[in-house]
Amino acid sequence: MDPISAVSEELAEIEGQINDLFRALSNGFQKLEKIKDANRQSRQLEELTDKMRDCKSLIKDFDREVKSLEGGNDVNTNRMLNDRRQSMVKELNSYVALKKKYSSSLANNNKRVDLFDGPAAEDNMEENVLLASNMSNQELMNKGNSMMDDTDQAIERGKKIVQETINVGTDTSAALKAQTDQMSRVVNELDSIHFSLKKASKLVKEIGRQVATDKCIMAFLCLIVIGVIAIIIVKIVNPNNKDIRDIPGLAPPAMNRRLLWNLY
Repeated sequence: MDPISAVSEELAEIEGQINDLFRALSNGFQKLEKIKDANRQSRQLEELTDKMRDCKSLIKDFDREVKSLEGGNDVNTNRMLNDRRQSMVKELNSYVALKKKYSSSLANNNKRVDLFDGPAAEDNMEENVLLASNMSNQELMNKGNSMMDDTDQAIERGKKIVQETINVGTDTSAALKAQTDQMSRVVNELDSIHFSLKKASKLVKEIGRQVATDKCIMAFLCLIVIGVIAIIIVKIVNPNNKDIRDIPGLAPPAMNRRLLWNLY
């Protein structure tokens, strides 16, 4: 018998679902290695991500159930359950690392670099050489100073844009971090609610079975009482009926007595 089944049937059921997902993830990544089309790889990764998300939720349920049973188990049982939980987390992390690896590889394959090299650059260079040959030294110096001023202004504008971009990126990062923390708390609360609903559903089923059993017992007792009352009524109406035995603890009906009068 599985040691986890001996501890709790619900734990064994959760473990079975997690093992099924692990097998599906293993087969999915093996299939992903054979897919060459980028679109099919992307769809396969999305399906595997959904399975990993379900697996993470089940591991959380497993952990909550272990903590709820921790007080009633001995030290060795708690150690065995914690080791099993850690092995599940490690296996899930290995699949997460594989997913990141394939996602990075897919992103690199889809990257496109546009190079803007062509004859236009050479034509501009030739025009600049012709203009420079027709200018005097002073004009060249003035032109150079003007170009340097334009370059300095462009650099300053670039610095301002970079600084603004950094500020926007910092603000965005802080906002994303806050939203991520909030989403994580919401997910944890939803997992707790889901776990509580499962426990409540189980308790309702158990209460329903107990109520059904109590109703059967009450119905049986009512039949017995009705039968006893019927026997008593028959005995009273027809006391000479020998087919019905006397009820233990109930006195037999009194015989008809005649009063004798002595007349003097």
